Parts: sequence; structure tokens; C-alpha cells
Amino acid sequence: MNKAIYPGSFDPVTKGHLDIITRTSKIVDHLTVAILKNPRKIATYTIEDRIEMIEMVTSKFENVDVAYFEGLLIDYALQQDTKIIIKGLRAISDFEFEFQMALANQKLNPDIETLFMMTNSKYSYLSSSIVKEIASMGGDISSLVPPEVHYIIESKFRK
Repeated sequence: MNKAIYPGSFDPVTKGHLDIITRTSKIVDHLTVAILKNPRKIATYTIEDRIEMIEMVTSKFENVDVAYFEGLLIDYALQQDTKIIIKGLRAISDFEFEFQMALANQKLNPDIETLFMMTNSKYSYLSSSIVKEIASMGGDISSLVPPEVHYIIESKFRK
């Protein structure tokens, strides 16, 4: 069974994230969407909120589950007996950072592979930060986030 982990902060989940989840779920037997506690970021949504949102948008996939972890991704992959890490890429700047992380992970454990998946071009500009900024200013985010979680995300920014 080939299992993969798609890690991220997903604060909040976007249509770009869902695109990567959808495409990956078609090529692996099992995918874990792994929400990580990123010490470099201050989260807008709680871990519980992010788990709930991702569970809502992935409920149609039988081979996708959602988890939360702290610490090194490579350690989490070992705990889950997973040899594949999926990273979505939007732009060259993503590649530079993710390539560096992939090399560090390879150094820590050469048996675990990082696979890069290019985003669909219609989501190449999209990030959780952009969603939050637009929502915080009262903008329409309906084309940016899955419909199942639109209200949850928008309600966080209502005045």
C-alpha cells in the first residue's frame, strides 16, 4: 500500500489545497492531510477548526484522512509508516523553500521521498494568507475556498 502525507498549516483550507488533495488521492492508496503546528506562524483558526474544515471538504474521499502533528515532519512520517511526502508548488519561491526542506528531510531519512505537485494554474496565486486578507476586508472569497467551509471562514472576519 502506498501512503502519502500532505502536510501544511491549512489556515484555512483553500481550493488550491483541495486541488492537490483531489489529485493526490487518485494516485496513492491512502493520503493523510497532516495539519502541523508551525512555530513560525500565528494561526487564525484553531487546530480543531482546521481539522473540521478539512474533514468537511475531504469527506467524499474514502482514502483520505486528517491528522494533526507537532515536531519534525520526517518523524511523523516514520510514525505513520509513510514513505511519501506531497508538497504543492505555486511558484518558484515555493520551490526554493520546499526544495531546501526536501533536502533536509532526505538527509534525516533517505528512505522518505518528497514529491512536488504543481498547482492547477487557476490557483497559482492562491494562498491562505490571501484568503484571510480578502475576507478581513469584506471581500468575496467564494471562488477561493471550498463551498463547504465558506461560511466558517467568512464568519471569522465578520464585524
